Amino acid sequence: MRQIVFLFPIVLLLLSCEGKKESKALPKDLDSLIVMFPDSVELLVKRGNKMLNTYKYDKAMADGAKAFRLDSTDLEARMLYAEVLNNRPERTMDEVMIAQRHYKVIIRKAPKNTRALVGIASTFSQIQDFETSFQYINQALRIDPRYRNAYVLKGSNYLKIGKIDLAKSSYETAVQQDPDFYEAYIMLGALYEGEKNPICLEYYTTASKLRPNDPDVLYPLAYAKHKFGQTEEAVGLYRKMIQIDTTYAEALFQIGHIKQFTIGDLDSAIYYYNSAIITEPRFVEAWHNMGLCYEDKGDKTKALQSYAKALKYDPDFELSRKQADALR
Repeated sequence: MRQIVFLFPIVLLLLSCEGKKESKALPKDLDSLIVMFPDSVELLVKRGNKMLNTYKYDKAMADGAKAFRLDSTDLEARMLYAEVLNNRPERTMDEVMIAQRHYKVIIRKAPKNTRALVGIASTFSQIQDFETSFQYINQALRIDPRYRNAYVLKGSNYLKIGKIDLAKSSYETAVQQDPDFYEAYIMLGALYEGEKNPICLEYYTTASKLRPNDPDVLYPLAYAKHKFGQTEEAVGLYRKMIQIDTTYAEALFQIGHIKQFTIGDLDSAIYYYNSAIITEPRFVEAWHNMGLCYEDKGDKTKALQSYAKALKYDPDFELSRKQADALR
């Protein structure tokens, strides 16, 4: 309602301008609209949620914090602010507890808000109070038995307390509610991979079909394919990842690893390790493996130089320390 009230005088002004044959249309994209109406809480919340859903936490925080400052009574603004505080990777426990207080305000005013119920459940999970977390999750599911995020958090809780079968069941239920939820397929793949069960490939493949141009989604499939003996397909996927993102150092490293330990092509392995290091100079494992390659080639000097680089970036990397000591 605030947005309508805000825009109405502007629309009237445009319609009443004499001497103009046509009024200038409002832009359709959010960024341009926010430039025109920088204090629109509704627009800020809409863009902030879009940023949050694509894991752009810094931008989501900027919009959420501003929207909340502009109108602390707006539950959607408060929700966005709480969600960013509670989910961004660099969050502190103080921020988690601040988010918990915001969720409590929302639940008090909107008791059937399932997003807030699962959000507060997450805060209790993070302080290891799983009993309270499950209570809020189940409360959300009583309101909406098909609420995907409730099953996701339930699966994560079961995983943390070591109930793997229940975790799998919860993630399976999550994808039943939302077949396009690729993150749950990756989690299921990881659980089965941890059990050395090749069925993990099916889950990773499903995720990759949903996100075919996302290197982070392709990576676990490629890694698992190599692990279960499908080396050529793994290399093909790693190459695809590099085509999508030429700076994807982990894919370059994995091809080097395959060239070194599976195929035995040391020169090619060194090439790929070097390529990974150009992208990420602090890639300790790449320096170490390159040292092993040079050692196998009989080049003691370059091997020691590589181990020294690994130890420069991580003085506690014992593999390189032991290898260098043995080589000396």
